[in-house]
Amino acid sequence: MFSSNPLSLTVPDATFESWLRESGYLDVIDDRQTAAAASTTTITSTPTISDSTITIPISSFLFGYSVSLFSHLCTLLSLLTINPFAKLTTNDFAGEASSWTKGFFADFGSYSFPASVSQARLRVQENVKRYARNYASLSVLFFACSLYQLPLALVGLISSLALWDSFRFFSDKWGLDRFPVAQSILVRIVQCATAIILLWLNVQMALCCTLGVSYTVMILHAASRKLTPVKQPSRGRWK
Repeated sequence: MFSSNPLSLTVPDATFESWLRESGYLDVIDDRQTAAAASTTTITSTPTISDSTITIPISSFLFGYSVSLFSHLCTLLSLLTINPFAKLTTNDFAGEASSWTKGFFADFGSYSFPASVSQARLRVQENVKRYARNYASLSVLFFACSLYQLPLALVGLISSLALWDSFRFFSDKWGLDRFPVAQSILVRIVQCATAIILLWLNVQMALCCTLGVSYTVMILHAASRKLTPVKQPSRGRWK
């Protein structure tokens, strides 16, 4: 629909792209950036024809390959500088999770390497917003797997929960709310005991593994997942 600028005679491309962003057509911007990168690659890789002979210098090929490899490496490194939660709000966790087969994973054609740093940033921030509940579910799954691999961490987590549940039970039974000073002291003691249990039984190791794996999977999936059209609300005519 918007593969090219339909108002190119009167509206600059920058203004047209700004309108697409404001209107929510981020998938169109994603497609345009991919097409622009593909056309640039095609132009630079066109062989030189001289005297009916195609000349492809090896040095030029190696140079182009090196430039492409360096560009891909820079794009990958740029993922470390992108804030994936820039557009994330609490409302993104309120709705239903996207379909795992059709929405989140989709098919092989729904993935491509980002052509530029700006495209990677656009995909990451938008996909994290769209699939926030899916990523959260994966994090819970990864945490469960970590606890399975580290049974002592599972024991520590259960012990901590049991400790706080016991404290709440006896606090209500003995009416500690009538003695705020004693209740505050006991809370500090339980907090210290919880910290000792968590550290001693390596619960922090399970948390670190979960956060590391979850963040890596989220960034790589969000950066390579192409943006798909979303249902747009009715808007007035663009001027």
